[in-house]
Amino acid sequence: MAQVLEFKLPDLGEGLTEAEIVRWLVEVGDVVAIDQPVVEVETAKAMVEVPCPYGGVVTARFGEEGTELPVGAPLLTVAVGAPASDAGAETEGSGNVLVGYGTGAPPARRRRVRRMAADVVTSVADAPAPAPAPAAETGGRGDGPVPVISPLVRRLARENGLELRELTGSGRDGLILRADVEQALRAAATQEATAQEATLLPPAALPSTTLPPATPPTPATMTTPTTDGVTRTPLRGIRGAVADKLSRSRREIPDATCWVDADATELMRARAAMNAAGGPKISVLALLARICTAALTRFPELNSSVDTEAREIVRFDRIHLGFAAQTERGLVVPVVRDAHVRNTEALSAEFARLTEAARTGTLTPGDLTGGTFTLNNYGVFGVDGSTPIINHPEAAMLGVGRIVPKPWVHEGELAVRQVVQLSLTFDHRVCDGGTAGGFLRYVADCVEQPAVLLRTL
Repeated sequence: MAQVLEFKLPDLGEGLTEAEIVRWLVEVGDVVAIDQPVVEVETAKAMVEVPCPYGGVVTARFGEEGTELPVGAPLLTVAVGAPASDAGAETEGSGNVLVGYGTGAPPARRRRVRRMAADVVTSVADAPAPAPAPAAETGGRGDGPVPVISPLVRRLARENGLELRELTGSGRDGLILRADVEQALRAAATQEATAQEATLLPPAALPSTTLPPATPPTPATMTTPTTDGVTRTPLRGIRGAVADKLSRSRREIPDATCWVDADATELMRARAAMNAAGGPKISVLALLARICTAALTRFPELNSSVDTEAREIVRFDRIHLGFAAQTERGLVVPVVRDAHVRNTEALSAEFARLTEAARTGTLTPGDLTGGTFTLNNYGVFGVDGSTPIINHPEAAMLGVGRIVPKPWVHEGELAVRQVVQLSLTFDHRVCDGGTAGGFLRYVADCVEQPAVLLRTL
């Protein structure tokens, strides 16, 4: 006799309490295998696929695409225990309910069940009625569905009065992507601006070139206008999560910042020589990460956190290096695990993988948690210096400004060198200025003379 089990939205890590259903990967009546992804959800951190810990027949789904569910809310029910010849699926439970912790079994190809075993039908007769499958976006017309999956895309179009049916999707099978909506909004803004210009100027005075496209609003920056000229932007999603974390960092951590300028000319030459030798390209961020891990080995006090309840400093033997990445959804901090055992080539590859995942919104909670130290390269924004806010609950963050030619005294003479400003923000509870200064000075020495690293290899 089959048993109907309820699978609830699992804890997705790092205090996340809710998630939005982006896309169902299974339908009622489908056979699922243990740890097969069944739904794609978006949290304040990332887009993730949620695997089901049970194998069997899907009997009900709860929640339409675009619906927000709290952790612990029912996602679906699965009838397990059917004979393999009828159900065609594993009937055990993996017990794994956290995203990213599967049993390693290969995911089964999804297929529709043509005939359920009699005992499954008997069992599910008393189960909750399945939620109706979410209808596809139709744009308010009855002439067929519009190929769009993401609720973010639908919301962006809806809030800007854009008819999705009039768009041609650039995705696979004509899928309408966010880029398609943004392009349409830019085109509409250009047409509107041109039309307004035409009402003010005679035809002869119209400019011969088109106006530059306006930047459309994104879901993270949507504002609500009021009658008194004030706009309000909700602190929600990833922006809300970042706001909460930064506020907690400033509230709980007594931070201090020290900084130093360094001559990065030799570091850039070393990178050019490494890349000229062939093989995978080495990024500047990977070289700085390698320097970071060497410095943390010498100054392990900074690879730690403070347990405020126990009033203890917790020092970590392994270095899980986070790095700040700016995405369309906001600031995220992916984590390179065990960075201290990776060489520069492996670090470059992992940075590239995580950066691409951040850009496409496919980072998992496991990619965004567990960091012990953060590297922040704000030089990509064209600025020299900053006083970073520590990524709670870590104890320190190294900031790196842009590397630019500047006058510099080199070997007793004035010369133009590649100069970078380095800053270290640290938790004053875990160490004093001597340790922080020693760490930063060692980093600067390695930047100026990369051969210093050879003593730690």
